Amino acid sequence: MILDLPFIWAGLIAFAVLAYVILDGFDLGVGILFPFVKAEVHRDEMMNSVAPVWDGNETWLVLGGGGLFAVFPLAYSIIMSALYAPIVVMLLGLIFRGVAFEFRWKTKRAQFLWDWAFAGGSTIAAFAQGVALGALVQGIPVANRAYAGGWWNWLTPFSLLTGVALVIGYALLGATWLIWKTEDHVQRRAYAIAHWVAPATFILVGLVSAWTPFLNVVYRERWFGWPQVLLAIPVPILVLVAALVLYKGLTERREASPFFASLALFVLCFIGLGISFYPHIVPNSVTIWDAAAPDNSLAFLLVGACVLVPLILAYTAYSYWVFRGKVNAAGGYH
Repeated sequence: MILDLPFIWAGLIAFAVLAYVILDGFDLGVGILFPFVKAEVHRDEMMNSVAPVWDGNETWLVLGGGGLFAVFPLAYSIIMSALYAPIVVMLLGLIFRGVAFEFRWKTKRAQFLWDWAFAGGSTIAAFAQGVALGALVQGIPVANRAYAGGWWNWLTPFSLLTGVALVIGYALLGATWLIWKTEDHVQRRAYAIAHWVAPATFILVGLVSAWTPFLNVVYRERWFGWPQVLLAIPVPILVLVAALVLYKGLTERREASPFFASLALFVLCFIGLGISFYPHIVPNSVTIWDAAAPDNSLAFLLVGACVLVPLILAYTAYSYWVFRGKVNAAGGYH
């Protein structure tokens, strides 16, 4: 049996991107919510809830970006050429956020600066990711296997909407994570925030979802054409189910179900993107087979991935298991 290596690698990279979004999404969300919690001791508790796992979460970003470069070099060259500005902004935001994790604990006089670096870096990184996603969804002009657009093609009303939607969505992940991992004041504050970011997230997801099929005829066919609609229709139904579970969890003051319902929403949105994109890696321009490196290279890299990905999964699962309890301001777990 001959393996379809480009298809396998597309699945691996999609998994890495999804893992990054749902794992780093909630700790970016914690940073986004930082300005809404004032007391230093409560901010300490928020940071401590993600301190053991945030850097491991970003491993998936490296795997996704590095995998795209190695496995789909044509797609990498086109996407990076089109999205240099938002991607550079995202990386700068992640740098400020990462430095704030280390420096915030070292100073009292300038702690407020690192608080703002943590909050600002998280918000800017999330917004830039959303803008890049929107620019990718709306389509990248390609001619002669190269980017054919201008410097500002990524900046449109649709990409700005997706940027705002991702910031609010990450805030929901952050709030529900804090509900699950903290107690007392921080948990109560997280419940209050979740009650307004949850409906805002679903409204924004609805707006983006309603706009997307009208960006081009291919998306419309995927979502409304027959029999493609049979594949697409379960997604909005399951989104409604996730919304109901989230609402029930928040109103009944449950701790775990709001977080997992929020994760389910992101997974379903990602599946929706897959329905719109497949089989293209650059929407409506370049397929995964057109963009793939030679099969020999893909096979060689796949051997490494078969070793690396299980190791990443193992240490990620272990770290979450070790730090599975509630966190306090002193950094302890119970």
